Amino acid sequence: MTEAIKKTLRDSKTARWIALAIVSFTMFTGYLFTEIISPLKPKLESIIGWDSSDFGVVTSAYGWFNVFLLMLIIGGIILDKLGIRFSAVSSAMIMIIGAFIKYWAINTTFSSDVTILGMNLQIIYASLGYAIFGVGVEIAGITVSKVIVKWFKGKEMALAMGLEMATARLGSFVAMLFAPFIAEAINVPITFLFGVLLLVIGLLSFIIYIFMDIKLDKELTEINDGSDDDEDFQLKDIRYIISNRGFWYIAILCVLFYSAVFPFYKYGPDLMVNKYGVSERWAGLIPSLVPLGTMILTPFFGNLYDRKGKGATIMIYGAIMLILVHLTLFIPALNSVFVAAAAVIVLGIAFSLVPSAMWPSVPKIIPEKQLGTAFALIFWVQNWGLMGIPFILGIVLEKTNPGVSEAKQAGEAVNYDYTTTWLIFVGLTLLALLFAFLLKAEDKKKGYGLELPNIQK
Repeated sequence: MTEAIKKTLRDSKTARWIALAIVSFTMFTGYLFTEIISPLKPKLESIIGWDSSDFGVVTSAYGWFNVFLLMLIIGGIILDKLGIRFSAVSSAMIMIIGAFIKYWAINTTFSSDVTILGMNLQIIYASLGYAIFGVGVEIAGITVSKVIVKWFKGKEMALAMGLEMATARLGSFVAMLFAPFIAEAINVPITFLFGVLLLVIGLLSFIIYIFMDIKLDKELTEINDGSDDDEDFQLKDIRYIISNRGFWYIAILCVLFYSAVFPFYKYGPDLMVNKYGVSERWAGLIPSLVPLGTMILTPFFGNLYDRKGKGATIMIYGAIMLILVHLTLFIPALNSVFVAAAAVIVLGIAFSLVPSAMWPSVPKIIPEKQLGTAFALIFWVQNWGLMGIPFILGIVLEKTNPGVSEAKQAGEAVNYDYTTTWLIFVGLTLLALLFAFLLKAEDKKKGYGLELPNIQK
């Protein structure tokens, strides 16, 4: 009786949606800076002198520290041990530091005589900044995921995750659509500085959330008579997570699916210029339809999952759609701008389907006290793809188009042939479909409830 009467801040619809809006804005700024480089590849080549390999190195740097230094896993353990508030502020500060280093590198002229591993200092420093930024934005992502579970478990959790992802994708949309115009009106470095300033506002947003989190924790402690209702996270809990087959199916599906989408942000604008004849100014327009579509559809599909279930089935449908999209973009004869736009719209639908079901499925497999580490491990696996695929794409594009980068730098009207490069995306999507089926089979075997609704009646 007493527990039924006592209410907390998260029982207020207004309060929990305000909390969601606050933390989602920070992710908006993080995703905006992540993709602000994507539509600028042609300008980085023609104005600053980069080639496709340079672009591939810098964009792949996002995952360097997360993967090789295990910073994401460390961040997840810190999140579970020290809590949401510490992780939120520290991750936002790391984003700002890394983003500023990247801006400084692109805004600075370095001697071409000094190289490290065959790369000039500008590429090295820009990559270093992006790698540091990648640590911050990924830890911010797992922190926000745990925030949503904390406020929405047993309620509109998939819808909340969908809305947070939609807000983040809005950042991608803004970057991809408007970055070329800012670069053309002012210059390329100022475009990156604009992103840095927004990240500072994102830090302030996280600080505002902290006051709500303190109040909620105080109420939860009072309800539990001064003690937590869950055991503290222990390092040995990692063994439980990594021995869970369902966890690995979601983690592998995540890396395959995101590797078939996020690197498209990086190379999609250049594909539009070289295959479909779109001008550099509008290069990001068609690829920006992906985040634009997800802003609308991800909350819709999340709400559907909350009320109707079928999470594993939704992921299968999304993987099938991805295969069709990348086959369409791969086939050389399909070179109409309208075909490209239609394919990208379908890509946006697929990118709404899978995450709307995938992320809310993790708390059904992993206990809440281990969620920070579980999300971190998934993000760590994901970062292998976010690091490796852009790098491989850049190398393959350069090797299969000898002399094109030099010709572009000289101002010649030549195009890259993306045919061989795009086979990488096709292969990733086929593997994603396989693991979506494996996840559904594991759910049927173990009874995780991935096909059941999230809202508890």
